Amino acid sequence: MRLGFARASALALLPLLAITSVQAQTPGEVNIYSYRQPYLIEPLLKEFTQETGIKVNVIFAEKGLIERIQAEGRNSPADVLLTVDIGNLTQATAAGIGQPISSPTLEAEIPAAYRAEDGQWFGLTRRARVIYASKERVKQDSITYEELADPKWRGKICTRSGQHPYNVALIASMIAHHGEAWTEEWLKGVKANLAHKPAGNDRLQVKGVYAGECDLALGNTYYMGAMLTDEKEPEQKAWAESVNILFPNSSDRGTHINVSGAVVAKYAPHQENAVKLVEFLASDKGQEMYAEVNHEYPVKEGVSWSPLVKSWGDFKPDPISLNEVAALRKKASELVDKVGFDDGPSS
Repeated sequence: MRLGFARASALALLPLLAITSVQAQTPGEVNIYSYRQPYLIEPLLKEFTQETGIKVNVIFAEKGLIERIQAEGRNSPADVLLTVDIGNLTQATAAGIGQPISSPTLEAEIPAAYRAEDGQWFGLTRRARVIYASKERVKQDSITYEELADPKWRGKICTRSGQHPYNVALIASMIAHHGEAWTEEWLKGVKANLAHKPAGNDRLQVKGVYAGECDLALGNTYYMGAMLTDEKEPEQKAWAESVNILFPNSSDRGTHINVSGAVVAKYAPHQENAVKLVEFLASDKGQEMYAEVNHEYPVKEGVSWSPLVKSWGDFKPDPISLNEVAALRKKASELVDKVGFDDGPSS
């Protein structure tokens, strides 16, 4: 009886063992919460699935994803958060929704300046904060951020809100290089040189140059690619063609760099697949595709730039760590309010 029971028990376990074995071999899935628009990341995710067999599920939103993951807590299905700007990346980690990842692959592929010291976020693409200069009215071919406060540019600068994360990061980098008191005076000078009250996005600043409202505009490099190739907004090509890209401070410390990046969620139900996804995005193929689709610069050294990005010319990136920039964002934001930057030049 005992032998028969043992044999029956073993036979009963066979289907369960078979199912478990199949499950172990199934690549599974990974759930992404993305601030990056679907068309910007779908080609990469399709390639990731083809290489790994891992199914990718994406939720896209323009805002609120960090708060959503935080509210979902342990029940959150999110594995990876994809976002832009060092501010959003550090906001995610400050909200407690991320987890530190130890990956020799990521540490080898991504320079230390573009990833969190504790492994809670990883930069995946770089974008430079540049000056778009009128081809007709600006004859110089170099510039510095410091020069933006020079009275010779009075009434000739366009920019979006000083509180936008892209500008906050730039101002934080100025604090890192020059100190808080100096940066406050610089910010007052830039404010005095504004053509009008800050408003709109980076593309509209370029439109301002095209329309003759200003001679210089602050913007990220990839907007040039977007304006030149956006079939839905063909009129923007003329805006882009009216300006030159000037990479500030190329002859000294270099041009301010920001990143798009990823955070692995604290309660990621598919943590292993989440890390595989981020590692793929940091690989040679992932970096090439990311940079090509988004008109951005790879974070990984040695990966070729797209032909369009190459056409803008070479530049020297500011080597400062984004960890240092992130730590100064609060002070930068406070300075924007202190000088009344968003009130415009006449206040």
